[in-house]
Amino acid sequence: MAGPAREELVALAAIFCGPDEWEVLSLSETDGTVCRILTKAEGLMDADIPLELVFHLPVNYPSCLPGISVSSECLTRAQCVAVKEKLLEQAENLSSEPMVHELVLWIQQNLRHILNQPETGSGSGKCTFAASMTADDGLWITLLHLDHMRAKTKYVKTVEKWASDLRLTGRLMFMGKIILILLQGDRNNIKEYLILQKTCKVDVDSSGKKCKEKMISVLFETKVQTEHKRFLAFEVKEYSSLDELQKEFETAGLKKLFSEFVLGLVK
Repeated sequence: MAGPAREELVALAAIFCGPDEWEVLSLSETDGTVCRILTKAEGLMDADIPLELVFHLPVNYPSCLPGISVSSECLTRAQCVAVKEKLLEQAENLSSEPMVHELVLWIQQNLRHILNQPETGSGSGKCTFAASMTADDGLWITLLHLDHMRAKTKYVKTVEKWASDLRLTGRLMFMGKIILILLQGDRNNIKEYLILQKTCKVDVDSSGKKCKEKMISVLFETKVQTEHKRFLAFEVKEYSSLDELQKEFETAGLKKLFSEFVLGLVK
């Protein structure tokens, strides 16, 4: 990462110094930096809207544009998409210079105007969290398979933290040698999770050195359907038998997916 970009990260840490306002989610010489900023901006009816902005800064940033993810418990999925698109448009005007702080300031000043547009406005300054989280088109479910965990305690804490930071619910499941991660939430947040999972050093190799997760596979990804259970939290669970694990999937309305994707892992 170029010098100006490193200086920007230091400046951002100093600017967003309140509780949970700033966090570097991953830092890699090959994949760049992923950072998260929690801020507020004035929405409709003068209501303050909490925003979670995740910026993926490539290695050659700021020569190229950052990736941006937007989420808020007070905005619908469509509104978050609209905010993201406007931020990306603004970023194009700031290319070749550090821009994260500029983008945060811009959205703080312009969120109200974006929400006031017919296709994104809700007609109210009140939170629409319940509507956005229960709409099937805004909720996805993904099942991941891990080959192993050598540094299990640290690995589990990291997975729990990522799920919490990205507001994902579901299960981290252990059954014998089988390790599964079931994630439910906004599809963009699930994608951000996968970036973290693949780019951060979350485990150790056979010699004890920190290493990235290279043996992870996505077993399935789908929109949450009517028959699927809505998980209220992310939990770590261990099962003593395949029957117990199967019952977990059946309770979640995922019996068919268990038969298609999980049974094949049993040796």
